[in-house]
Amino acid sequence: MDITNKIQLTYTPEPVQGFITAGIHSGIKSDPTALDLGLIYCENTVAAAGVFTTNVAKAAPVTLNQEHLKCSTPKAILINSGNANACTGEQGINDAIKSSMWVATALGLKKEDVLISSTGIIGVPLPMDALEKGIPELASSLSSDQIGQTAEAIMTTDTFSKAVTVTFEIDGKPGQITGIAKGSGMIHPNMATMLGFIMTDVSISSEQLNQSLKNITDVSFNMISVDGDTSTNDMVLALASGASDAPIVNTENSSAVFKKALTLACTELAKLIAKDGEGATKLLEMEVVGATSIQDASLAAKAVIASSLVKSAFFGNDANWGRILCAMGYSGAEFDPQKVDLSISSKQGSIQLMKSGTPVVFDEDNALQVLSTDSIHILADMNQGSSKATAWGCDLTYDYVKINGEYRS
Repeated sequence: MDITNKIQLTYTPEPVQGFITAGIHSGIKSDPTALDLGLIYCENTVAAAGVFTTNVAKAAPVTLNQEHLKCSTPKAILINSGNANACTGEQGINDAIKSSMWVATALGLKKEDVLISSTGIIGVPLPMDALEKGIPELASSLSSDQIGQTAEAIMTTDTFSKAVTVTFEIDGKPGQITGIAKGSGMIHPNMATMLGFIMTDVSISSEQLNQSLKNITDVSFNMISVDGDTSTNDMVLALASGASDAPIVNTENSSAVFKKALTLACTELAKLIAKDGEGATKLLEMEVVGATSIQDASLAAKAVIASSLVKSAFFGNDANWGRILCAMGYSGAEFDPQKVDLSISSKQGSIQLMKSGTPVVFDEDNALQVLSTDSIHILADMNQGSSKATAWGCDLTYDYVKINGEYRS
């Protein structure tokens, strides 16, 4: 069954059946015009799932959410920006618990029904007076048409809010996934430094949603890098309302449709994060094909995207293929450099850089034209197998240092 033409993507945060959301300014951020507190609420959650950072120094919200997902099917997600509540010791844990209790009280839930997510400065206690005052206002602001404000409220150094909506059909009945995310700096695989929130109206079990989210994270959020830093707060949370008339996702066909839609949503959110890397001027897409295994393809693709030398070369519009091959070589992937074909393309055209491991003479003026765009595709064919992988990143600019040098000021 061809399901491709039944899946549609838009870069807008469309309301999802069964969900209401809100976003307000609570006072966590000093700018009174900046939204800093968001809430997602699903009264009749049928499934919940989460994927979290591999950083050993996990922020308080991460450990709290992992516990809540073990004993409940959460209905609400509270997100604050401006403060990460990370490396804040026992107080950080207590503050996260207290925040979940305030949300639970406002919505008539148990504290285990609430997930918490924070992003911002590390090592500074949460301003609990702002949350205590803001949460009741936030709860009273919940609406089906506030998802844009929610997407804005989770931003830190982001230059734009990130949201996608994917619609699809299961046995002729419509379903929807809407995702919002934030991320700009401290972005690196395992998992990439970001926050992502997925809302869907399908009926699905928590077990299947969790497995799908984990697998899809590996080919989306875990395939982006901005600066090589994996944060303390990374997470992707997903809730399902079951409000759609679509059949339960429990057959081969329904699972295939849902996974394809979820993959599209997560991949596009991941690309938006890479595009918005701090100080970035270019989105870089590294595609590796012809590998002997997916692992080899993934290792090579991620190494190129994470290389500071490669990223700097693209900032300078330099077709420095040697840096690309070098990164592939130290990635841990097994391949024969003498078989590699390498090319770069953009909306301005394409250039062949290597053929069977041998440099190809190319026109430097044409290369400059191809590279002088805001989106570059790099293709490496290992010519040794049928496996492939794609990773996304951005160039490394002067502004990245400036942004991070002044982050606390």
